[in-house]
Amino acid sequence: MSGEEVRAGVKLTNLDTPLFDGADATKRDLIDYLEAVGDRLVRQLRDRPLSVSRIRPGQQPFMQKNLPKYTPEWVHRVTMWADSSKREVTYALCDDVRTLLWFGNQRAVEYHTTLLLAEYAKGPTHLVLDLDPPPGRPFGQVVLAAELIRQTLETDGLAGAVKTSGAKGLHVFVPLEQGIPIEDVAAATRAIAARAERIDPVLATTAYIVEDRDGKVFLDSTRAGGATVVAAFSPRVRPGATVSFPLDWADIGDITPRDFTVHTAPKILGDRDPWTANMPAPQALPADLVEEGHTIPIARVQAMHEGKRRARARRAT
Repeated sequence: MSGEEVRAGVKLTNLDTPLFDGADATKRDLIDYLEAVGDRLVRQLRDRPLSVSRIRPGQQPFMQKNLPKYTPEWVHRVTMWADSSKREVTYALCDDVRTLLWFGNQRAVEYHTTLLLAEYAKGPTHLVLDLDPPPGRPFGQVVLAAELIRQTLETDGLAGAVKTSGAKGLHVFVPLEQGIPIEDVAAATRAIAARAERIDPVLATTAYIVEDRDGKVFLDSTRAGGATVVAAFSPRVRPGATVSFPLDWADIGDITPRDFTVHTAPKILGDRDPWTANMPAPQALPADLVEEGHTIPIARVQAMHEGKRRARARRAT
């Protein structure tokens, strides 16, 4: 039957259907892409609790954490407590290309992992800054903000790798030595964002509340603890079916996120794995960075209290 194939032992169906509105791609294009980058993407997913963003024809995307009952027995999995939903969740561990293609056949477009391995006692493997541009502003602003982060890291003897988010921004990943407590990694992330903001407060902001950002690039320090982040090489549910693409620091000013799609990325990559090649060795966190971070309020908590305060003020007027 047209639109059906078997690859890596996985029966694939409806391959010639559109992937989603605005994708300019079919489900076959998604599968072809996942197969082309399979080993490199699996390298980022392996041993990490996985959440995927799926999209069924004519429906809105939805995030799937808990594995469905029809999941094949050969898909590796781990059951963990999820604080957000206050229940146990059985996450997939995408440890091989076969599992990746099975997810692709389920129309899983985006692949988001925790910064913790399934063996979470080892602590976060990376510290992450998510740089989010203001609406309607050029990508060049995000590039300048990324350089602020890079400068801040270098001042403390740290180094990171950079990739497009696959949407409009950039992600900076700093690999960490094993065993650093989650709270210290989260604190250091806040401190890096705050220090970068102090370098150029006209360009960048750590304001969590959107209306407080005043057209600046948001330095999001909340990708810590059990939070997830889209993996390098993952496609996105975005116009053109863009992908999160690893970059050399020297090249970030010469690209736009839409340069990298399920159609173009395999040709640009060739046989390379720039994410692995560009990732520094795991690093310890400087004590002064952690200490400063513990004095900075957690952004979501601070925003929640501020939102309540503003709501009370509006009711009082």
